[in-house]
Amino acid sequence: MDRRSFIFLTGSLGLGLLAGNRAAWAMQKELSDTSGQSMSNSSTIEKIHRTEDEWRKLLTPAQFHILREEGTEPPRSSPLDKEYGKGTYLCAGCDLALFTSEMKFDSGTGWPSFFDHVAGHIDTKLDFKLIFPRKEYHCARCGGHQGHVFNDGPEPTGQRWCNNGLALRFVPEE
Repeated sequence: MDRRSFIFLTGSLGLGLLAGNRAAWAMQKELSDTSGQSMSNSSTIEKIHRTEDEWRKLLTPAQFHILREEGTEPPRSSPLDKEYGKGTYLCAGCDLALFTSEMKFDSGTGWPSFFDHVAGHIDTKLDFKLIFPRKEYHCARCGGHQGHVFNDGPEPTGQRWCNNGLALRFVPEE
């Protein structure tokens, strides 16, 4: 690699990192509450605290990986992706209602997706696991990892709450 190519490459990487940092700062500001904390918390929900061993006894190994270790299931692996009956989607860790069937849409991503959530039942934080910032969300009661929210969803919110199917339990309307 000649000197000119090296300077171009390092300059491009620097601009890319700067743009990524700018996006991260903007997202951090969006997620911060008035105290400057990086997680938006729902104070009206009573929290559930369990040990790792207690969670392992309550959840399947795959659910534990997603809910407690912030894992992700493979796309198109959950039957909930194509579930369109009327009902409520509950956190698989604690049964807190997170979404209703009226909030669900087919995003084509292979994961259950919603354009909105039950107010006060989800907490968000900034996630840098893939280097660029993403808004991650968790159940407000048990802290179980659910998925990520993106700004490419349908109206009226323009959001796509992309959820792991194993992190949810669907209860049909009777």
